Amino acid sequence: MRHVEELARSSKVKKVLVHEISRLARKNSVAHRFVETLEEYGVSLYWHAQGVETLMANGKRNPAAGIMLALLAEMARSEVEVLRERINSGLAEARRKGVTLGRPLGTTLDRAVFLQKHKDIIRLLKAGQSVRNAAAISGKGASTVQRVKLALP
Repeated sequence: MRHVEELARSSKVKKVLVHEISRLARKNSVAHRFVETLEEYGVSLYWHAQGVETLMANGKRNPAAGIMLALLAEMARSEVEVLRERINSGLAEARRKGVTLGRPLGTTLDRAVFLQKHKDIIRLLKAGQSVRNAAAISGKGASTVQRVKLALP
């Protein structure tokens, strides 16, 4: 969203299109603040699912859009809460049934074996390469390079 705000500030865009408000933010306050920022720069937000635009053709605020924004943003927040409750309920039920959650035991490598497996990354890090550069050069993920860096003596 910060990038879009920069584009609006520099007058590089006049309208921002989203499929639905939930793609914008899950919190009502964040969505409203974003829309207000866009409106300060004369940029309209159009959300496709409802066919609603925040600014009218004359540049004035669309009152119906404000009401719709509040309602839809609140529904998106509620959706997140329900989803979180369902996930936590499912995890609690799995624990109650004795299901082991997380990575299976014995699937993590011993520190020495892990470092032996990633000698190329160690060489790059010791040569002064950054985590990102070492990842790009070795063709491995930045998180792997970061784990190697943390595992080094």
